[in-house]
Amino acid sequence: MTIRVALVDDQQLIRAGFRMVVDSQPDLEVVAQAGDGETAVATLTSLDPPADVVLMDIRMPGMDGIEACRAIADALCTRVIILTTFDVDEYVVAAIKAGASGFLLKDAPPEDLLAAIRTVHAGDAVIAPSSTRRLLATIASAVPTPGDAAALPELTDREREVLVLMARGRSNGEICAELFLAEPTVKTHVGRVLAKLGARDRVQAVVMAYEAGLVHPHS
Repeated sequence: MTIRVALVDDQQLIRAGFRMVVDSQPDLEVVAQAGDGETAVATLTSLDPPADVVLMDIRMPGMDGIEACRAIADALCTRVIILTTFDVDEYVVAAIKAGASGFLLKDAPPEDLLAAIRTVHAGDAVIAPSSTRRLLATIASAVPTPGDAAALPELTDREREVLVLMARGRSNGEICAELFLAEPTVKTHVGRVLAKLGARDRVQAVVMAYEAGLVHPHS
């Protein structure tokens, strides 16, 4: 199945470069482009079928990438990867809160960009490695206490255990090993955690765990 990709950036040359990279892949296709957030929202909400993944710049004239991401996430099932030249913590936090499923710097290697598109399309999330540690520290700095057993009461004890390990960066395979569970069981728990929290992906679930005080950077 071909993954339908949209490009949103106010610099036409950058869009052209991204298009060359994306269209070079047999399983990816650029189906729309826009030079600002407002045009992006109008274009993407009118596409039929919709785009699967959007590569979105942050700094654009008029509606910026964060507001456009929020509007797209509210209206569509399309997933958004924020691309920027600015590795700034508040952008990462704002992008995730707006519904983005990925955050990468524009100088990321092409193979990382292509992997991010496929990863996000598959339902997971991607954050630039240089931003991950500081992102979690930024979120956690607002949490006054370490884990709270009463946090996120909609989760079962096992689901809270799984979420804590997700927040510590564990893969499904590593969670299997630590909790002595089969991988299908872990996948089921992860899916239930996302559904109960209303999270689009693992990153948003981790953000919610930090904000609720379920996990702490030094715990």
